[in-house]
Amino acid sequence: MVCSFCRAVAGAISFMTKFMLGTKGRMTQVFDESGTVHAATVVNAGSLSVTQIKTVEKDGYAAVQVGYGAQKESRVNKPQRAQPFKHYREYVSDTALESGATIDVSLFAPGDVVSVSALSKGKGFQGVVKRHGFHGGPRSHGQKNKERAPGSIGGGGRAGGRVIKGMRMAGRMGGERVTVKNLKILQVDPATHTLVISGAVPGRPGTLVEIKGNEK
Repeated sequence: MVCSFCRAVAGAISFMTKFMLGTKGRMTQVFDESGTVHAATVVNAGSLSVTQIKTVEKDGYAAVQVGYGAQKESRVNKPQRAQPFKHYREYVSDTALESGATIDVSLFAPGDVVSVSALSKGKGFQGVVKRHGFHGGPRSHGQKNKERAPGSIGGGGRAGGRVIKGMRMAGRMGGERVTVKNLKILQVDPATHTLVISGAVPGRPGTLVEIKGNEK
């Protein structure tokens, strides 16, 4: 039995969310009609295969599950061996798609505004100056080796002498999911399955990126 809330949410969905999976490529420059140069990132976005259709009646919500990237059959779970893909994602959509259909970059057009999500570059263990943008100590005589020190982290009467939760300190940096919003599609090339997106996107070259069109 489907709850009334699920029906209301499904009824409010009257759009096709533009989405695409790909891998980050190189950065480049693109000149527009006025001669202005834009820094851009090339994304190699292969075709997506629809692996499953989620319906309100059966699953409680309307969505489409897609697979991206070829994978050896021995490396996927047994239920997924009929359609072995390296990555699976679900996107909300009420468009009449069928299982087995393909989605390519022609879904987008130049000028579309998108959000791009990916894992940022791993930077290892970093200090507070690089990780949190601390200014460090004064560069005065006698400072010696304390220029990039974090300073006081608590103690005294605060929190009973313990370091309070959330204190900004040195630690592992990067390797987090980052979303950059309001980027613009500059070029679409269905022949080579590439998108050229304005600005920089998270991750190193080869990182899996998710591209979603901004909902209107």
